[in-house]
Amino acid sequence: MSKPIKIKKGLNIPLKGEAEKILDSAPRSVKYSVCPTDFHSLTPKMLVKEGEKVKAGAPLFFDKYNEKIIFTAPVSGTFSDLVRGEKRRILRIVIEADQVDEYVDFGAADPLKLSGDQVKEKILKSGLWPSIRQRPFDIIAKPDVPPKAIFVSAFDSAPLAADLDFIINGQEKEFQTGLNALTRLTEGKVHLSLNSDLTLNKGFVDAKGVKIHSFTGPHPAGNVGIQIHHIDPVDKGDVVWYVGVQQLIMIGRLFEKGIYDASQIIALTGSEALNPRYYKVVGGARISDIATKHIRTEEGMTVRIISGNVLTGTKVDLNDSIRYYDNQITLIPEGNTPEIFGWIAPNLDKFSISRSFPAFLMPWKKFRHNTNIRSGERPFVVTGLYEKVLPMDIMPMQLLKSIMINDIDMMEKLGIYEVAPEDFALCEYVCPSKIDIQDTIREGLDVIMTEFS
Repeated sequence: MSKPIKIKKGLNIPLKGEAEKILDSAPRSVKYSVCPTDFHSLTPKMLVKEGEKVKAGAPLFFDKYNEKIIFTAPVSGTFSDLVRGEKRRILRIVIEADQVDEYVDFGAADPLKLSGDQVKEKILKSGLWPSIRQRPFDIIAKPDVPPKAIFVSAFDSAPLAADLDFIINGQEKEFQTGLNALTRLTEGKVHLSLNSDLTLNKGFVDAKGVKIHSFTGPHPAGNVGIQIHHIDPVDKGDVVWYVGVQQLIMIGRLFEKGIYDASQIIALTGSEALNPRYYKVVGGARISDIATKHIRTEEGMTVRIISGNVLTGTKVDLNDSIRYYDNQITLIPEGNTPEIFGWIAPNLDKFSISRSFPAFLMPWKKFRHNTNIRSGERPFVVTGLYEKVLPMDIMPMQLLKSIMINDIDMMEKLGIYEVAPEDFALCEYVCPSKIDIQDTIREGLDVIMTEFS
């Protein structure tokens, strides 16, 4: 293992509601959903009709602009509903699930005995290719553009993030098989990043066929974009791929069992979760089947349900499904009740990076954060706060301004190819101007992607 890479810039937000290391099984949902909106820049074209029976792993739709990228059913059942939004945009494909799943048989195989093209073909046909994403642009990887390297982060440093060491228990073999498959997809290296203080599982520590790196420091040390920046940065013309641990385990199951098994482990977290713990579910399950009985209820207070973490997650409701790339559901107060004297009142129960509240004298304390941003958007001024929480050798303020004025040359010079919205989540959290920085970064990436597509 290489010498630990120390991340000094960043911020750990101390929130209440960390999931206990207890694993339960959530009840099987009556309906499961696949949401094209989980995949940025995707235009879906349907392959099945309403009322049609499908098996787990059967094709549902494909990407209009890349027909090789297929999306398949997570369970067997009946395609019962197609939910559309504005301009007839497809929001959700709903499957009414059978009691027991039937699977499409893709054939078990040892990826180390297959060629790179054979491995790629199996992943594409199974519908697991969307598990592989790329930088630049933070989109589904283009299968015809080979990467210079592939990255896997074995830890998540986001607030209340799921413990990947706990999740991988009992799935070490599938994880290694997934890594073996990745080694066939690139002529470069497969990089696996561990947390030098927390990562203990042998499946990570003793992984074979990969280059292991060790990181230490506050969030966003666990972000794969930060790891790429410190290991093998992305320049103009470069392409790197990355895969999440749970998606990699699914790829491993594909080669071990020959089926698309979409089961995964989700952490129910947050101060408003009565029993924060881990649940085994199938991807696309309704959030109501996991969270309904575990939401704290208080008179006059509403709870925000987030698929993902509080910094980068998506606001959802109980009838929505878990987003494709998320490992957790977070429950926090909505923050829609008035506060006497607002932020002026001295308070030991509020956290601030600027030490506006005396709670910084209690570093052990966990906080019950709500979603109130306490004011609206303000003038965009230079404060130096972004640089304190973004451990990348770029100038965040200048990059954001170049995006706002649509200066493509300046975006390129300032590192637009390296970043993704999640890398700027902490910048958005500490921003005194209350600007939607992640949306701005996404707009910049879309401009660059359109310019060079």
